[in-house]
Amino acid sequence: MMKSKLLLALLACTLIAGCDRVDPNSPLGKRQAIFKQMLKSSEELGGMLRGRIPFNGEQFAAGAKHLDELAQQPWQHFPQQREEGGDSDARAEVWQRQERFQQLAHELEQATGALAAATAQPPLKAETLAPLVQRVEDGCEGCHKEFRVY
Repeated sequence: MMKSKLLLALLACTLIAGCDRVDPNSPLGKRQAIFKQMLKSSEELGGMLRGRIPFNGEQFAAGAKHLDELAQQPWQHFPQQREEGGDSDARAEVWQRQERFQQLAHELEQATGALAAATAQPPLKAETLAPLVQRVEDGCEGCHKEFRVY
């Protein structure tokens, strides 16, 4: 009797925990995955410039290129109307102010493109790359301030 109650409680907890998960194939799941990859890439680049990670020009260039590729992707996963349910950190303004949202997305794409282009011209120097990484970080932060729930 005790085992079946324990099993039933465990099953209930598993089902409840599963309810909070985002479908990885949904637009929300896809854009969250891309944004997580972008954050990881950005943190690695910033870490190299700030001395948390040893600077490696080849790795930096590859990371900048990867970040630029990622920066082109999440916008297609914002449907015309906000999805019901889900665990989105996007404010309703994303859908209400599409022109501004798209403008900020385009500015981020330009910033990552400029960073990737700068890494194509060795030798890479942290002092040259730092303002470009800052522009990318500012682009992320600006959009988050306007369109993300914290």
